Amino acid sequence: MSQLSKLKLPIFSMLDLLDLRSLYSLRRGGPLFEDGWFRSYREQASIDATGLPLPWLTYPAIAFLLKRIRPEMSVFEYGSGGSTRWWASRVCDVVSVEHDRTWFEKVRKDQQAHVTAYQIDLNYGGEYSRKIQEFENRFDVVVIDGRDRVNCLKNCLQALKLSGVVILDNSDRPEYSEGVEFLLVNGFKRLEFIGPCPIVNYKSETSIFYRKENVFGI
Repeated sequence: MSQLSKLKLPIFSMLDLLDLRSLYSLRRGGPLFEDGWFRSYREQASIDATGLPLPWLTYPAIAFLLKRIRPEMSVFEYGSGGSTRWWASRVCDVVSVEHDRTWFEKVRKDQQAHVTAYQIDLNYGGEYSRKIQEFENRFDVVVIDGRDRVNCLKNCLQALKLSGVVILDNSDRPEYSEGVEFLLVNGFKRLEFIGPCPIVNYKSETSIFYRKENVFGI
């Protein structure tokens, strides 16, 4: 046994005793390392391992979307930020609605040409959740990851193409069950993606709601 190997043995024994060897392994490779979770947690930002923005969805949902997004798609999102940049780099048209004026001004500095962004003060059941009703049969994807989510879900259908899908983050939260039931009653099926997501250290759920003929080919 080499001198280096002899030195490693007590080090690894100490790491095992403190239950730190597994953490050491996770930091050197594996899905959390590859997805950039450690960097996102350290920087408290929804980013990948290279620092590029990610939507704040579960990693399984992001992996699913990456295989199915097409450049000709049009997206509406409630809640803006890194997700806006992520979508805009992959589709032809993004419309976003944000309630926080300070955050909106910060995000708008990096806004791409094919992004239309609205800042609307939050009033539950008010203009914020109803903004999407100004559009008809336009969007392939509606992402609901902002505030007043139940009303946003109820107001989104006329703006969605017949083949369009709805993405709801944190779909396991009981306070969104009324909105989830609304989509199911209106003929949507549900596909759940449960797992880790950027920044936080607990599992979450992102759901995609779709009809029989849909843009993702589900």
